[in-house]
Amino acid sequence: VQLQASGGGLVQTGGSLRISCAGSRRTFTTDVMGWFRQAPGKEREFVAAISRSGAVINYADSVKGRFTISRDNAKNTVYLQMNSLKLEDTAAYYCAAFYGRLPSFISQDKNRYERWGQGTLVTVSS
Repeated sequence: VQLQASGGGLVQTGGSLRISCAGSRRTFTTDVMGWFRQAPGKEREFVAAISRSGAVINYADSVKGRFTISRDNAKNTVYLQMNSLKLEDTAAYYCAAFYGRLPSFISQDKNRYERWGQGTLVTVSS
């Protein structure tokens, strides 16, 4: 398994949680990293992405201002800090990666991503 997500769990509305994804040591520094989520009965949707340099970041409108994506290339790890969690944030969260040709390259398109982790479940309760 090249990508390993962790840190999911149960949290109350308004709470915070940080999930992590360990990437491939061989490719991480040239990988664009993204987080996607999939709620039961729904399609997988984009959450956030970060360029291989870390300089370019995109968020879905639904999480903008609440979630923060970051990466530590020395640790081959990407993080998603989730604050002010809402019931509708409940989902399985997946990290994904693809080779970034340029340091600033980034994508919200899940079909662009070549490698996927197994998912970590985040449950927000009232």
